[in-house]
Amino acid sequence: MTAETPFDASLDAFIDALPKVELHVHLIGSASVPTVLELSRRHPGSAVPAVEEELRAFYTFRDFPHFAEVYKAVNALVRDPEDVATLVLGLARDLASQGARYVELQVTPYAHHIVGMPMREVTQALDLAASRSLADHGVEMAYIFDIPGECGEEAAKVTLDHALQEPPAALVGFGIGGIEQDRAQYRDAYRDAFTAARAAGLHSVPHGGEMSGPETIWEVIDGYGAERIGHGINCLADERLVAHLRETQLPLDVCPTSNVCTGQVGRIEDHPLPRLLEEGLFVTLNSDDPPMFATTLAGEYRAAARALGLGRQELAGLARNGVQASYLPEERKKALLAEIDTLATA
Repeated sequence: MTAETPFDASLDAFIDALPKVELHVHLIGSASVPTVLELSRRHPGSAVPAVEEELRAFYTFRDFPHFAEVYKAVNALVRDPEDVATLVLGLARDLASQGARYVELQVTPYAHHIVGMPMREVTQALDLAASRSLADHGVEMAYIFDIPGECGEEAAKVTLDHALQEPPAALVGFGIGGIEQDRAQYRDAYRDAFTAARAAGLHSVPHGGEMSGPETIWEVIDGYGAERIGHGINCLADERLVAHLRETQLPLDVCPTSNVCTGQVGRIEDHPLPRLLEEGLFVTLNSDDPPMFATTLAGEYRAAARALGLGRQELAGLARNGVQASYLPEERKKALLAEIDTLATA
């Protein structure tokens, strides 16, 4: 750790200027409070409050299952392709204001399927939104399709079918999220879906080790062929796993504020991010569901500096890791890395 003062205004300015990529953020969870209020008023009668103060209270989570309930309620507001495009463009606008250049957005096709949205219309909305995100906000948008892990074989089939039959042009990855403890009973279906997705050229980017132990991380490595792991913070309980992650440099997409808000970590000051770095693991910094957790991507960099003691070089290293772990073309990676290096050495 550096001895830099954590509230140094120049460090804040450095964070603002740092070119960033966002590799772990969910479509529904990216909806800002004004966007959710707009959707709630557009689709009255839902369980989601249409008054700002009540909505902010609604976003206070007791634990991960409660968070999943709230997430599901907000998801139910997304009922047509226009809603999908609204969310994507809102995220692009928000990220552009934080110095982000590229995002791999996690989309859950099953959630759109169960409210009756045709695959083709969802894909058209995603394609249009990706084009407008770049043109209007300068943010390059890529997509990861993820299975809600508690929803079983039908969810796996719907997600895979959409990925293979009607994929958006910017689809780069295949993932799984949701409640990790509920996956075991569907293990074979999920393994088969990942095998097919990888055979089609999609990258494997499952969640693991967020709310369960190292066994889930081993499962996504051995069963899903993980190329990057969402969260992975509980790897530290298994020395053999830590050694494997260090040797392979398999990236972990870490989201500190999310882990605190869902009760996986007691306080931000206790987050294992510094230890993950000290162990020589490959870590990226991300926001997960930022408005629901009252954070932003830039806010995660500030938390890493203020609460966890990281200085300029460590923050620049996290930004570099994000670029290197992304599925950007190599030339785009080189250009972004050069920008980060120039800023870090200024």
